[in-house]
Order: sequence, then C-alpha cells, then structure tokens
Amino acid sequence: MTPHVIEPDPQAGAAVKAADRAHVFHSWSAQGLIDPLAVAGAEGSYFWDYDGNRYLDFTSGLVYTNIGYQHPKVVAAIQEQAGKLATFAPAFAVDVRSEAARLIAERTPGDLNKIFFTNGGAEAVENAVRMARLHTGRHKVLSAFRSYHGATSTAINLTGDPRRWASDTGSAGVVRFWAPFLYRSPFYAETEQQECERALAHLEDTIAFEGPATIAALILETVPGTAGIMTPPPGYLAGVREICDKYGIVFVLDEVMAGFGRTGKWFAAEHFDVVPDLMTFAKGVNSGYVPLGGVAISEEIAATFATRPYPGGLTYSGHPLACAAAVATIHVMEDEKVVENAARVGEQLLGPGLRALAERHPSVGEVRGMGVFWALDLVKNKETREPLVPYNAAGEANAPMAAFGAAAKKNGLWPFVNMNRTHAVPACNVSDDEVREGLAALDAALTVADEHTV
Repeated sequence: MTPHVIEPDPQAGAAVKAADRAHVFHSWSAQGLIDPLAVAGAEGSYFWDYDGNRYLDFTSGLVYTNIGYQHPKVVAAIQEQAGKLATFAPAFAVDVRSEAARLIAERTPGDLNKIFFTNGGAEAVENAVRMARLHTGRHKVLSAFRSYHGATSTAINLTGDPRRWASDTGSAGVVRFWAPFLYRSPFYAETEQQECERALAHLEDTIAFEGPATIAALILETVPGTAGIMTPPPGYLAGVREICDKYGIVFVLDEVMAGFGRTGKWFAAEHFDVVPDLMTFAKGVNSGYVPLGGVAISEEIAATFATRPYPGGLTYSGHPLACAAAVATIHVMEDEKVVENAARVGEQLLGPGLRALAERHPSVGEVRGMGVFWALDLVKNKETREPLVPYNAAGEANAPMAAFGAAAKKNGLWPFVNMNRTHAVPACNVSDDEVREGLAALDAALTVADEHTV
C-alpha cells in the first residue's frame, strides 16, 4: 500500500482538540488530566496527527483493527450496504445478517452454530452469562483474576483487573479464582506441568467449597488479553472443560480480543483443541469498522430456547452495516491469508524479535504470546521479577512506564501500555518491514525503561 501523503494542518488539529475538550467525556479517564491526540487519518498499520506526525500502531486500536485501517474492500462493502439497506430491526431475516452469521459459525469450533449478535464484547459477555444462568437454573459465575470482560454491569463484575473495583457490588454472583500464570505463579510452581496441575486442583477446590449446584458458568479469556497475554499451559483448558462437564457448568470462552486471527488461528481455542459451550466475540470480527459482537452458541444451549423465549435483545443486534463489514472482513482475511500471516509473523519475526530484545534489555523480564498477540513484562530486576511499577500504579509511581511510552511515541511507535507491560499487538496483516520498524522503536524505548532497573 502506498503511504498516505500527510499534509500538516495544525489549525484544524487545534479545533478538533478544542471541541473534544469542550464536549467529549472520555472513558477510563480523569477528564481534566488527559490530553487526547487529535487524529487526522489512518491507513493500514499507521495513523497520523494534524502536525504531520505518523505513528506505527502497535495497539491495533484497542486490539481490533486486525486488517488495519481503511481497508478498501471493507469500506466499499459498508458504502454499498448503506446504499442498499442502511438499517433494519433485528426480528427480521436480512441477507447480510444471515451471511455474517453463517461465515462466523463456519469458523467457530465444534457445534457453535447459532450466532446471537450484539454491539460489542461486553454485551456478548452479558448475554452469554444470561444464557448460561437460564440454561442451568443456577446463578453463580466463576471468573479469573487477571482478566477483563467488559464494562457493563455483569461484565465489569466478572472482570478481574482493577477497573472493576469502583463498580464491584460484591453481589453479582461472581466467584473469582486464580488461573495459571507461571511467571508470577500463585501456586509456587516451577514448571508448566506443575502450574497446570495446581491451577486445576485450585479450581476444583473452589467449585467444591462454593457448591457445584450453585454455579451456572465459568468464563475464561482463551488467552487473556489486557491483563497480560498469559498463554495457558498445555492441558489447562482441556482440564477446565472436563471439570465443567463433571459438574454441569457451562464453559464460556471469551475470544473478544483473541479471536479472528489474532493468535494465528481463527479462534485461539483451536490451539488448545477445546470447544466451549458458549464463545463471545467482537473486535476483529469486522476489524472494528462498525460496532459488532456476539455469542456463538452450542446446539444444547440453543435448544433450551427452541420453544422458550430468550429474554434478551438489542435494538441494533446484527446491524446491517456492521454485518456487511464482517462479511467483507472475513472474505479479506481468507483471500489475503491474514490468519496465516499472523501465525508466520509471530513465529518467524515478532516472537524471535521480542525475545532478542529481552536478551539485550535488563528491563524485560518475560516475553510471552503467539501470532500477533505478545506482551513484554517489564521489571526492575530480572532475578526478583519485581515489576517496573507497582500493581495499578498511577501518577509518580507510574513514571517509568510513562517515560517508556513517551519514548516509543517519539520514535514513531504508538505502544500498548498497561501496568508494567507493553503489548506488541499490530494488525494481523502487518508487513515484515513494519514489524522490523516496530521492533527497532521498541528497542530504543526500552533503553529508557532500563534506566529504572536495579
């Protein structure tokens, strides 16, 4: 793709910024302390501001622009659909809605052949939990610490990271447990096998003490995303599947971030040969071009609502513009071998490149991931594994990570920074040269993080 010619227009940028500051209320932010970048445009793996600064996006938006920005075939599909049928209520059969559901169901594992459409990932989680509760007649839901499932009422209570704290009512029927994470093992494990065995034993103990007959569902991110990209050890997800079957618990996999090529497979569950009862998705299903999410539903759970109405729905469920974008995105991913590219890049370039950075930089404690879904765990000391900044650090305590992020941006890379980690999550169709450019920028920025090691 020929790089877009950037024409600086600082005056226009100042007007955009002024209107934003006057009227836009931003998520997860203290409104008076933020300074949002005014974005002038984006294309492929890059975006730019009104001052002419161009950034390689190693965040994929919020890990959703899996085919990059402004892919012409998806833009054209949205335009064509807008001219044909811009919107229609969800109770009707609409060709593009049916086709999007078919294409998604063809790629989900096992018998997840029915698709309930939502506007995004949090609503998908909300409805998956509702389905599980109605299917089982139980109320409790198990979820892991170090997880993120969305910001709506049930989803935020299921979330395991600190964004939950302000909204946690303690009365949502949620029970949390520790999922495996060998680098910072809660089980004092020394090997992946130990971590897997002890995590499964802990989970089954939790179920026993909570009362198996009270638990409707267990939800896990197949590969946790925002919380740190902790790839589960071999056998863990299969073990969870067995435990859920043993106690009649609905197994929900959250693939909102990990799905649609991000890990080098259509869905991350394929890496672990496991089929859940319900699977949530969003983000990469149409590269975020129009809001869309959903729940892929097993035949058994779908049968629960064959003659019993499902008590849930959304005005914009299966919106035609969103579904047209999904159909076009899936075809682009097939035609341009985007999933295969993500797998190859992770195995041959991004993974090895990040591990090489870890060897050179004392601030990099661990590298983990797959496909185009990676995290660098930044530390003060490699031996003690003390995080570069404290858990949920803010203000001055977070200065080392803020300095790292600023250095990355100065080098033309927009980084994904969360707590003591930076994630390398470029578009699934990222080019080899773009990966090399990103690694070079990370290399330079990590020298700033190195200054805070001991």
